[in-house]
Amino acid sequence: MSVKYIFVTGGVVSGLGKGITAASLGRLLKQRGLRVRVQKLDPYLNVDPGTMNPYQHGEVFVTDDGAETDLDLGHYERFIDENLDINSSVSSGKVYWDVLNRERRGDYLGGTVQIIPHITGEIKRRIYQLDTPDTDVAIVEIGGTVGDIESQPFLESIRQVAAERGRHNVMFIHVSLIVSIPGTGELKSKPTQHSAKELLSLGIQPDVIMCRSDAPVPRDILEKISLFCNIPVDHAIPNLTAELLYEVPLMLEREGLADVVVRRLGLICHMPDLTEWATMVHRAKHPAGTVTIALVGKYVALHDAYLSVAEALTHGGIENGVKADIRWIDSETVTEENAARLLDGCAGILVPGGFGSRGVEGKIAAIRYARENGIPFLGICLGMQMAVVELARNRAGFADAHSSELAPHTLHPVIDLMPDQTNVTEKGGTMRLGIYPCVLAAGSRALTAYGQPHIDERHRHRYEFNNDYREALTEAGMVLSGLSPDGQLVEVVELQDHPWFVGVQFHPELKSRPNRAHPLFREFIAAAVRQARD
Repeated sequence: MSVKYIFVTGGVVSGLGKGITAASLGRLLKQRGLRVRVQKLDPYLNVDPGTMNPYQHGEVFVTDDGAETDLDLGHYERFIDENLDINSSVSSGKVYWDVLNRERRGDYLGGTVQIIPHITGEIKRRIYQLDTPDTDVAIVEIGGTVGDIESQPFLESIRQVAAERGRHNVMFIHVSLIVSIPGTGELKSKPTQHSAKELLSLGIQPDVIMCRSDAPVPRDILEKISLFCNIPVDHAIPNLTAELLYEVPLMLEREGLADVVVRRLGLICHMPDLTEWATMVHRAKHPAGTVTIALVGKYVALHDAYLSVAEALTHGGIENGVKADIRWIDSETVTEENAARLLDGCAGILVPGGFGSRGVEGKIAAIRYARENGIPFLGICLGMQMAVVELARNRAGFADAHSSELAPHTLHPVIDLMPDQTNVTEKGGTMRLGIYPCVLAAGSRALTAYGQPHIDERHRHRYEFNNDYREALTEAGMVLSGLSPDGQLVEVVELQDHPWFVGVQFHPELKSRPNRAHPLFREFIAAAVRQARD
């Protein structure tokens, strides 16, 4: 069976949940025994979101091979449970960068470089990379909204894919908003009709229209979309807002999306087994209790900036039979004086990763509160580094201890560049990106969580634990419970005299799954549950 392509576009407005739709469909097809690969095409001209402001683009999701990608790849991995790679994320910036570099090398033999065929050809080349012997279905999401200038080369490229690979091998799914009139709540399909017309003017006939709405979509609206958008009425599929994100695959299965796809593409597969997924959703919707977790960061005004962390906390809650209720705390507002008031009632405190000095002292104050009051704590990347700084200041006696990234003139850089990094100044040049191995110490909480001494986790950072302070910090009560295989890099730190205090240099949230919580988040929430009961 040749690879079948499913292209997912969006209409009327952005932010409709194309990524969730694509991820949910991927899950439904995988449960039918099909081998699924997913790709995101982003129209922005940045090469990748690695240096973009989290307030503009949300979190940066890092893959095993170190690609800094759009947060939708996190949805793909969590829903489909497949590790993605650098080929799964394509931006206009990457495409133009490669084409222009080829032009500079003379690869086009002096020819005029144009959108068609050169840019569209490069986009298609990246799409066709999904065509491998171990892939049955490739789901490709096109970022942005139909009608955007930036999206046009991508839409032209997928039109060409349909022409080259044959319409029987290609399917177009359009996710469009069903507008609710303010005041009356009456649903209107006209914007969706115009969006489908816009696609048709570009040579793309949608095969399925996903009707996004908060309210149930009446049959007459679906029939109108069917008539005016030239699709069978059962291809106009309600896509309602779910109480729980992970309920969407079950909702779309009931609406028949995967059955439509299987028939349209002639896929050979078995009936789906969604028992495990449905059980997980049921547990999530019927928790035995609630634990409050403080997430102390500087981008809390946009929750998508910490999307994977929030989802991993949800996963940990599901596995412990509770709901993890996140209290979003702006680290810029936290001080030694008000930490007790802001963190009162929290059964666990999490300080996530980040870059830059803004809000750092607030993170340190929150960490000190967790340490001194026996509150379960999980520090991730910068959160782990600030835990090292806090202990160095308040227990080891280094009053000005800091990270040389944030305080270049500190006399005690307990977090610093490694010796072979100090002469590299180009942004990103010294980043540790992607998956790296770690060895866990016997008797550590980390080993108890993982259940095995050798682990691999994803990183995104530049500065490291300064080995010159190992002895001093160990004497102050810090356990270096996870090291690189050669023993040179500190990956995990813990505290001896604390109920549950763990800091990790990597990003465990990136590998957490709703039906298989990451071990550290599972144990962190378990410790928070114990804290709440005491």
